[in-house]
Amino acid sequence: MAKLLSCVLGPRLYKIYRERDSERAPSGVPETPTSVTTPPSSSWDTYYQPRALEKHADSILALASVFWSISYYSSPFAAFYLYRKGYLSLSKVVPFSHYAGTLLLLLAGVACLRGIGRWTNPQYRQFITILEATHRNQSAENKRQLANYNFDFKSWPVDFHWEEPSSRKESRGGPSRQGVALLRSEPLHRGTADTLLNWVKKLPCQITSYLVAHTLGRRMLYPGSVYLLQKALMPVLLQGQARLVEECNGRRAKLLACDGNEIDTMFVDRRGTAEPQGQKLVICCEGNAGFYEVGCISTPLEGWPSFCRHHAITEPLMSSPHSAGYSVLGWNHPGFAGSTGVPFPQNEANAMDVVVQFAIHRLGFQPQDIIIYAWSIGGFTATWAAMSYPDISAVILDASFDDLVPLALKVMPDSWRGLVTRTVRQHLNLNNAEQLCRYQGPVLLIRRTKDEIITTTVPEDIMSNRGNDLLLKLLQYRYPRVMAEEGLRVVRQWLEASSQLEEASIYSRWEVEEDWCLSVLRSYQAEHGPDFPWSVGEDMDADGRQQLALFLAQKYLHNFEATHCTPLPAQNFQMPWHL
Repeated sequence: MAKLLSCVLGPRLYKIYRERDSERAPSGVPETPTSVTTPPSSSWDTYYQPRALEKHADSILALASVFWSISYYSSPFAAFYLYRKGYLSLSKVVPFSHYAGTLLLLLAGVACLRGIGRWTNPQYRQFITILEATHRNQSAENKRQLANYNFDFKSWPVDFHWEEPSSRKESRGGPSRQGVALLRSEPLHRGTADTLLNWVKKLPCQITSYLVAHTLGRRMLYPGSVYLLQKALMPVLLQGQARLVEECNGRRAKLLACDGNEIDTMFVDRRGTAEPQGQKLVICCEGNAGFYEVGCISTPLEGWPSFCRHHAITEPLMSSPHSAGYSVLGWNHPGFAGSTGVPFPQNEANAMDVVVQFAIHRLGFQPQDIIIYAWSIGGFTATWAAMSYPDISAVILDASFDDLVPLALKVMPDSWRGLVTRTVRQHLNLNNAEQLCRYQGPVLLIRRTKDEIITTTVPEDIMSNRGNDLLLKLLQYRYPRVMAEEGLRVVRQWLEASSQLEEASIYSRWEVEEDWCLSVLRSYQAEHGPDFPWSVGEDMDADGRQQLALFLAQKYLHNFEATHCTPLPAQNFQMPWHL
């Protein structure tokens, strides 16, 4: 009966992976024997085959879940309609509650039938035995066997806790349960009576902003957190995860952040290969509808032949001198796929913090060997990590932007300008440029010349691409003397170029002497040190500042002729320039 109850309450099982010969225990986990054994992989199908009773019961419960999600999102309109029709009176609500109770009892009966179907299936009984053994004893052998299954991630045991690193309070002060530190756009507390009166006057606007951010705003900003979209993408996500596990020997782990959110991660270890870049770890930060199963993680992984074959990567990419092949750590935003929570900036930063801590303290990478790679909205967590962990090796931002406000104003009516600005600043403040300027290390920005998402007018207007503003703000902070009036003007001209031919034409027109630019920068660094901002160019004529500004812009930003969602090829994944 205990096993039957476990089958009723157990998670949904999606897949059983093929046994991998190269499996080994994760670093830092002791080896202990266990009595649970896994049947030979040759007798196991890659796809879990539920019995008829479990299959049909699962279909009914999945349909009920979809209807519940639709009802949840449409509930405000439904409640308004019912109120107008007079259906919210007590005489109408009581019979409705009876119908709802009957429906819940029927669904509970369906769940019990599903449990019986699972109980009659030896594959599921074997899985639930391994899962229960792992919860009792998280030994390396139990975890290794559990990794052969893909199931509802809510039941996966926690592999790493945010408080686990014993040194973090000594070294940098660990985050509180309220979360890690963020840059705030304005003070949170003021003490005068005038300020209190002003706060009371603004209270209706504050409430409106809160409601907009927590309903429409968050779902528009992070559509990947919408349950219905995740349900539609589930087959694709399962397929992508199977490729990472079976083809790349990827290892899934659950991390517990300081706010209680559980973060779904996937680690591919290439330190045992002959490729030197395998000693470096690339932490990938996905876009607002991206998942590590099918996201930008493929770019630094393209050194794996089987992975590239499945993604239709052509031979020239594999033979490129810039082909990838790094160790990679992917993770899903809070509320995406296996990760819990909602993707607000504070939760995003909390998740990124535990991911970096996991990379350092459990996977064994030094900060100097970690590269942060982000696509689109992932630039927020990437720049936060760069600001908070200044010793990381480099930051690569692909199709990212400087600030969310101009992009939010682009898609909303002009009459909402005040509400949109206030809502973004208070609840959805993705201030990428401000955070990036706090990082002292190498940075590479990749601008999509046909980007239709982060342009504020039309894709053809390349000067409205907010990646330009990210570059200008970074250069103006690091090299304020060089990026004075003359330097700023010539960099803007260079940014107007939409093709490599136009770029080269502008570059040659100003007769940039790269050797001279390098010698100037190296001399300044040797005399004043590497910390930004630099006062280089202070005693330089206008022509010298223009040459230096163009040289720096060309080193910090690379163009990629593609739209926003085109996967970045391996040869475009390059390490940032540094002296």
